[in-house]
Amino acid sequence: MKTSPRALPPGLLIVGAVCFTVFAWASAFVSIRSAGAAYSPGALALGRLLAASLVLVVLLLLRREGLPPRGARRGILLSGFVWFGGYTVALNWGERLVDAGTASLLVNTGPILMALLAARLLGEALPPRLLTGMAVSFVGAVVVGLSMSSGGDGSTSVLGVALCLLAAVAYATGVVAQKPALSFGTPLQITAYSCLAGTAACLPFAGQLVAEVPRAPLSATLNMLYLGVVPTALAFTTWTYALARMPAGKLGATTYAVPAIVVLLSWISPMLRVASLVRLAIHGARHRSLIRPDRQDTP
Repeated sequence: MKTSPRALPPGLLIVGAVCFTVFAWASAFVSIRSAGAAYSPGALALGRLLAASLVLVVLLLLRREGLPPRGARRGILLSGFVWFGGYTVALNWGERLVDAGTASLLVNTGPILMALLAARLLGEALPPRLLTGMAVSFVGAVVVGLSMSSGGDGSTSVLGVALCLLAAVAYATGVVAQKPALSFGTPLQITAYSCLAGTAACLPFAGQLVAEVPRAPLSATLNMLYLGVVPTALAFTTWTYALARMPAGKLGATTYAVPAIVVLLSWISPMLRVASLVRLAIHGARHRSLIRPDRQDTP
């Protein structure tokens, strides 16, 4: 007798979506730092959003999900312009002036503002346990972020700090705008059309992107494409999936894990590069020893 496969419990799916989102967004800080060496903030934002839009449109077509309902469009436009567009440009610019750990720390002031906005505008509760947990998590994020800060002379760019804080405001605003929109549309619809709106907002940077792509190293372009596919197209979709099933303030608190993961990835990435170079050197030495002919003494 055949038994149909059991569906995963909804709670497990939510946990999986949150974990994937947090890890993907943490990796974005490191990739932005790398790609930002070759691409200007606006060009990097547009390239990232174009790649994400392509993936999301394909997913919309595969799932046969059409235009979002009218009730979702205000939230989509606000989230798209402010979060997908404004946040991305501000963070790209900010990470040119501060390191990845400091940027992730500053952006993670967003959940506090998110919880306050959600309480004021969406009527979400602010239980003491949530506030206490957010305070403890924020202190932990501060410790981790400061341990990652790497200013050569101990100084930090005021403009960089301001841009990262502006990104935090855009992040909180975008999430609070998305929450009511999810009452009308699916997570994929809200994510896809928000991304398309953000892409449209970044189109003024198209000239910069066209000029910079031929000069950029392949690694920077691959990082830009990665930012579009994983932290944007996939992770924003899993975020909206969880947001449709959780209070915005409670979900926002989960991103306090991001600075710690950023530190971990920042430590691992150089070690992986060194290991790859060592393996390449060993392989090259072996290859040369195999193809090098034996020397013969001439009479």
